[in-house]
Amino acid sequence: MTLNATVPSRSQSDSFTSRETRERYRVIVQGIVQGVGFRPFIYGLAQRYHLNGYVRNDAAGVTIEVEGESAGVAAFINAVRNEPPPLAMIESVTSEPLPLQHDNAFVITATQDSADKQAFVSPDVSLCADCLQELFDPGNRRYHYPFINCTNCGPRFTIIQEMPYDRVATTMRVFPMCPDCHAEYKNPLDRRFHAQPNACPVCGPQVRFLRGSTSTAVTGGNAIGEAQRLLKAGGIVAVKGLGGYHLACDATHPEAVARLRARKHREDKPFALMVVDVATIEIFCEINDDERVLLTSRHRPIVLLRKQLEGSTFSHYPSSSLPQGGSTGTYYPPIAEAVAPGIHYLGCMLPYAPLHYLLLNADAQDKPFILVMTSGNVSEEPITYQDEDAFERLSGIADAFLTHDRDIYIRCDDSVVRSTGQAVAKTGAPPMAGMPATVQFLRRSRGYAPQPIGMAWDFPQELLAVGSHLKNTFCLGKGRYAFMGHHIGDLENLETLTSFREGIEHFKALFDIQPEVIVYDLHPGYLATHYALESPILHKIAVQHHHAHIASVMAEHGLSDPVIGIAADGTGYGTDGAIWGGEVMVADLRSFERTTHLNYVPLPGGEQAIRQPWRMAAVYLQETFGNSFLDLNIPFVQGFKGGDPLYPRWHPLAQMIERKLNSPLTSSLGRFFDAVAALIGIRQEVRYEGQAAVELEMHATAHRGIPPARRYPFETKDGTLDVTPMIRAIVQDIQAGVPLSQMAYCFHGSVATMLASACTQARDQTGIRTVALSGGVFQNKLLLEQTIAPLKGLGFQIYLNRRVPPNDGGISLGQAAIGAAQVRSQYGNAR
Repeated sequence: MTLNATVPSRSQSDSFTSRETRERYRVIVQGIVQGVGFRPFIYGLAQRYHLNGYVRNDAAGVTIEVEGESAGVAAFINAVRNEPPPLAMIESVTSEPLPLQHDNAFVITATQDSADKQAFVSPDVSLCADCLQELFDPGNRRYHYPFINCTNCGPRFTIIQEMPYDRVATTMRVFPMCPDCHAEYKNPLDRRFHAQPNACPVCGPQVRFLRGSTSTAVTGGNAIGEAQRLLKAGGIVAVKGLGGYHLACDATHPEAVARLRARKHREDKPFALMVVDVATIEIFCEINDDERVLLTSRHRPIVLLRKQLEGSTFSHYPSSSLPQGGSTGTYYPPIAEAVAPGIHYLGCMLPYAPLHYLLLNADAQDKPFILVMTSGNVSEEPITYQDEDAFERLSGIADAFLTHDRDIYIRCDDSVVRSTGQAVAKTGAPPMAGMPATVQFLRRSRGYAPQPIGMAWDFPQELLAVGSHLKNTFCLGKGRYAFMGHHIGDLENLETLTSFREGIEHFKALFDIQPEVIVYDLHPGYLATHYALESPILHKIAVQHHHAHIASVMAEHGLSDPVIGIAADGTGYGTDGAIWGGEVMVADLRSFERTTHLNYVPLPGGEQAIRQPWRMAAVYLQETFGNSFLDLNIPFVQGFKGGDPLYPRWHPLAQMIERKLNSPLTSSLGRFFDAVAALIGIRQEVRYEGQAAVELEMHATAHRGIPPARRYPFETKDGTLDVTPMIRAIVQDIQAGVPLSQMAYCFHGSVATMLASACTQARDQTGIRTVALSGGVFQNKLLLEQTIAPLKGLGFQIYLNRRVPPNDGGISLGQAAIGAAQVRSQYGNAR
């Protein structure tokens, strides 16, 4: 049978009936093919090619049997492969011939369960254009209905309880469909055929507005109107979304933003914004073509965008994608500075649920809102998703709740991405289909999870990798796929650990994975490590943190040969018991060898040195100048911004270091960035992870003009990168009055030059010309650009994380890849 045969027209088909061979084939389609309109698509194809048979969902994906003329069957299978519905992600299409059964129609049959679950689950999908048009059509029966959806959009992952994907296996099972909805649900030609969340105002979930958990609820459109009025007055509203609650306030209302910061105990970390459309975002942010694609994609992530140049006007609102929102000439006040203090970027997302569109709609106000839309939690806790828990945890933050009665089964926070720019675009294989080549994940969650990541090899045994301590994700491996979990967060409290455990169990059940191997980080203090060691899974594999970073890049791009890896972050437990973080290594998926690392320095006070970068600045000064550094005539030593001189604070730290008390050695590049930020006067203490380094980057990019390409010196000694010459040169610049922004820019370029030099040395020793970059430090866009440029010039092939974050959110994928490679090595290819 020729699968790409030309399809005859109807008249041609009729005229050759007697001469055509009839065939029957079973076709099995795997991937994201449930809940995305795949069966009605198949039904339509069968009608197009005059075929009989059936299609059904089952635990393997979608199974089809078609019978008809051979050319029609061939064309049908070809169309299944090449013309899938927009939300489908086909991983495989297999077919086999069967005996003829002489069916007289093509039908959609009931879902069939099976013991071996192979189907994938779609992520939650933003509202489609058809549903958006209906949402604002006064003549439509779903006009202003906050839960409108169809097979092309709506909740998926966050409402599904088990596979196969049917309404009875979702949190929508408690809402029996009315006759009109049921007719749509049963009609193969309807856009809502087997749309499991299908509902309308008559039979579906309802929205409520409450001032408190015991107050009288306002329902329907009045509920949204009450929320809008409170937001306009400067109130804070907890809004129940697809994967959990958000905390919302007017981003142009400085007092509201300040209150939200105080109540949430989130002093400086930037807030995300939700904005009605791209045209509105362009008032206060610069947007390139790749960023536009990311913003408007069905995934609807938070996208980091550079603020407009200082002095840009906020006076005119040009247009709106909402059918009834906005008008030319609408005045906008500026975004409150407290939304992202000290940062040149804003995290912006477009609405993705119908409730968001209605909340942002301008019907009841002068203009659509620009809303702060931050995770509904107290800082360091996971996003709240259950109603009673939200009323308890958020009542001290929110003035009111805009909620509803459709349960969320699994919490899922917003994804965060950025465009790295064309300068670093062509580095290895492209990201997932439809994503710009410049994309970099900072958090992979709603809209992307639980979409699997295809591997270039099979997992020899089903496997669980539990990830890292910060920005935790987990990863389950089965067959040729890595099932990356959604963002869990920092495993620093019981609530987050509970979310971690619940997420693992849910994924195991959804994808029918019973791990035989568990992989974990070497750090003995991580809660994820404790979970692994206490697990009944017998085969346990410990993986070094930075090896996992490099392996995550290799796994994404299907690399098996050794690479030169640069792993740069804040903290990772080394094989020698030190805290690593500035490592150059030669690695494959089984093992690694460090070739170079940043010189070790003490970390006085451990975690306290991370929260107080001035400690690291003092350490580097002492390493460079000895105890005489206390005589240096620079503001940091003499009393930064009129503060006390350094000596009284340094003395107890010096004793701590001398006695080796709570002063582990570190080679962390992240801590080196912290030290320089403190030394040149940017930040002495931080209120969120990486704040000093982020602000150092902001100062380096403060001016659009490029400073002179000057570089601070460094030395390479016995496999270590000695940065004391760099510190000495920076001190000289401080004394010479060099502008802070120029020192920051020069520092970034100097670090990039140092890393490129280390790669050149590794290439000279090994002949390897492939470089993999990973670790949270490479979220620094300027450093990434300045590192890649010389590496390209030196002829290296460069690979980056594109489908998982370079920070610790990608660690679990690297752990899974290393675990699988070690199992293969132990048992051979037969496993």
